[in-house]
Parts: sequence; C-alpha cells; structure tokens
Amino acid sequence: MNLLSFSSGNLLADRRAEYAWMLFEAGDLKAAAELMGEALALTPSWTAGHFCLGEMLAEAGEHAAAIDAWRAALRLDPEDRLGASLKLELHGALDGMEAAPSAFVETLFDQYAETFDTALVEKLAYRVPELLTEAIGRQARDRFAHAVDLGCGTGLMGERLRASVSFLEGMDISAEMLKRAEAKHVYDRLARADLMTLPDLPRQADLVTAADVFMYLGALEQLFAVIAAALGPGSLFAFSVEHHAGPEPMVLRDSRRYAHSEPHLRAALAAAGFETASLDRAVIRMDRGDPIEGLIVVAVRKGAEAGVGDAAPTAASKDRPPAH
Repeated sequence: MNLLSFSSGNLLADRRAEYAWMLFEAGDLKAAAELMGEALALTPSWTAGHFCLGEMLAEAGEHAAAIDAWRAALRLDPEDRLGASLKLELHGALDGMEAAPSAFVETLFDQYAETFDTALVEKLAYRVPELLTEAIGRQARDRFAHAVDLGCGTGLMGERLRASVSFLEGMDISAEMLKRAEAKHVYDRLARADLMTLPDLPRQADLVTAADVFMYLGALEQLFAVIAAALGPGSLFAFSVEHHAGPEPMVLRDSRRYAHSEPHLRAALAAAGFETASLDRAVIRMDRGDPIEGLIVVAVRKGAEAGVGDAAPTAASKDRPPAH
C-alpha cells in the first residue's frame, strides 16, 4: 500500500514525509523517524503519518514508540484503513484478531487494482488460478451450472472458469477491482460483498471458488458454514491458503496475511459438512524474492444426512434471491 498517497493536506508536511521516506529507504532510520515526527508536528491528526512513523520506529528497534504511533493511527481511524491493528497484534500489543479489518482489505485492493494483474502474474509469479483449475479438473467435472468466485478481484480466476461454467458470478469487497473485472466481460453477474459479513450465497451454485482470499480472513469457520448451507450434495468448494506448518491453527505473518495449517483446514471443512477431495502443497507466488507455499484445496459438499451446515447462521439457512 502506498501510504504517502494519503496526503496530510499540508504541503510542507507532505514534503517532509517524502524526504523522511527517502531517508528510511536509504537506511538512515533515526533521521527518517525524526523528520516524520516533524511532519506530524505540523499535522498531528494525519493517520498515514502516524502509521509511517510506526514503521520507521519499528525498523529502528524502538518498538514501544512504534506501538504508540500505530495506536495513534488507530484512534484517528477506527475503521483501520491502513491495518494498524494488525501491526499492533504482530508486536504483541493486541490480541484476539481473527481477520484483517474490512476497511484495510478494501483500501489495499482499491489501491492495487490498476496494476494488479501485471504485478501479481508477471512480477510475483502468481499461480493460484492455474493450480485451482487443475485441481478442480481432477474431480471429473467438466461443466458447472452456476459458479461463485469469492474475492474475484480483477477476474483472474474467472477467466479460467468461464469455459466450463454456464453462469459465473463474482464477489469482491473492492469496487475498483470489480470495475476491472467488469471490463473483462468474464462474469455474468458481479456484486460488492464483504466476506466477513456475508449472510448467504446463491442456492443454485454448484461450485464456489476463493483464489488467494482467505489469507485476509483468518478465521474461516463462519464462512465455511455459509458456503456449505448454499451448496447441494456433490457440489465443489475450491480455494487456496498460505500454508502454516506449525501447531497453531493459523498465524498472522509479518506480511499481515494469515497462514493456515493443514489439520485445521481439514477439521474446519469436516465441521461444515465437506469432505476434502484433494489438498496439495504448492508454491503459489513469490514475495520479496521468497517462494510462498500454499495449500490448494478442493472439497465436496456431503449429503444432508451428515448434518451439513448445522453451524451456519440463521440468515444462511433461508432461501433468498441472489444479491445484485
């Protein structure tokens, strides 16, 4: 996220912040933090300035001061468009978060939308749509009546699905991402939706996909239940996560993305009424030169006799028309 695109409204403060960021990138951390502090003295209510100061102080090893800066950013913007709460959790100053703030995810991808395809595919070697398509293909299903692509972004997964789906629906929290997906003319219907508060899905769907989405959601049980409640027996649910090999069900990484363990995913799917059909480890993209290992998962909705969807919220158990 380009933090300095969030102007302070004060030209002098903005210029000092830009110079502070240059010093920071050059490795002069103390001078960068001091200059950012001067910028904030001119504009003490500048959220992005406090967040940047936290970044600089943390890199300089001044963690207590960094935490104070991120707390200031969160006080100024309780919706947390910059993800200060995630920084606080990573530095032990906040506990119990189970998802990235919705406003942070929306802001991140609204900013990223214009260069998303080029940056992700060409620069980061992003492979999730390809890997998910291959995994779905191994289930001996060559046609689907209605697919829902959760967190569809600009439509990279939709482009892969289009040839095998009669009606293709995409959902995303970012309006800018949806504009770019619409321009590709891949989807039959697009809707803006926050997956953290999604009450239900179209009942007629027989395939749900989520490519590189759940690393921003963290806890998945509620959404798994919503998806299970919408799918009939034999329908497919295909998704990716970043892989976490430790004993914890999930962890928040320095990237401010969540990674999930294989045993946790299998248990959460089973509890929601899915059978894991395939689960493969694969490098899903690069990040700062390092390969990111993910899990590529395809699950099959079991029959109603297995108690599918018992954990789903009340809203998800009611038939409702699809969102427009």
